[in-house]
Amino acid sequence: MAGSALRVAGRQLSQYSESGAPILLRQMFEPKSCTYTYLLGDRESREAILIDPVLETAHRDAQLVKELGLQLLYAVNTHCHADHITGSGLLRSLLPGCQSVISRLSGAQADMHIQDGDPIRFGRFALETRASPGHTPGCVTFVLDDHSMAFTGDALLIRGCGRTDFQQGCAKTLYHSVHEKIFTLPGDCLIYPAHDYHGLTVSTVEEERTLNPRLTLSCDEFVKVMSKLNLPKPQQIDFAVPANMRCGIQTPAS
Repeated sequence: MAGSALRVAGRQLSQYSESGAPILLRQMFEPKSCTYTYLLGDRESREAILIDPVLETAHRDAQLVKELGLQLLYAVNTHCHADHITGSGLLRSLLPGCQSVISRLSGAQADMHIQDGDPIRFGRFALETRASPGHTPGCVTFVLDDHSMAFTGDALLIRGCGRTDFQQGCAKTLYHSVHEKIFTLPGDCLIYPAHDYHGLTVSTVEEERTLNPRLTLSCDEFVKVMSKLNLPKPQQIDFAVPANMRCGIQTPAS
């Protein structure tokens, strides 16, 4: 079972930018959809962001933010997910001042819409938004400003990639997105995906450029492989996508 294999919630990580300023990073796991949520913070200013929060674990995430003495500025989504409801809406209530963020091309509601090239700033740090469509038209990858880490959503997974058979997916577009927007990063840039189903937590650009069994193929071969995956429909897609088009905004009970 993926849930038993992926006992990585609360894994503590830290990274330093070129200026020597420490960045706080926590990688957390939601077992039902095998989703990773990432908390990034500036240890000096205490400003922070969350990437790809999940509704069921939003209270956990909010508690961690409070315990670490952080101010959550943004709950950011790499795309409009089909396998879970985002926790962005609930976090806006749990942590006043937090804003929901998603790509403008997703068509989803949010407090802030972003597009290719836009920075998301927290303290001394910033994430660069890189459009990486193909899994969905609104997929983005977030790259730390020193190019030491990239949060790739479903565009690039560890030894895999997101499917392209629904939500206006396109295998050819995904192939070019990964090669042009992610594989051009330094080889030692750490890759943090939105999901993993095999117990892996992190990879590097160089590993995926050379070892990814799909994305080391030619574009034509990649398109053929993606057309023959025959994957089952995501269990939560019928209610997750409509909710995520509202960026997970929860309607209070009357």
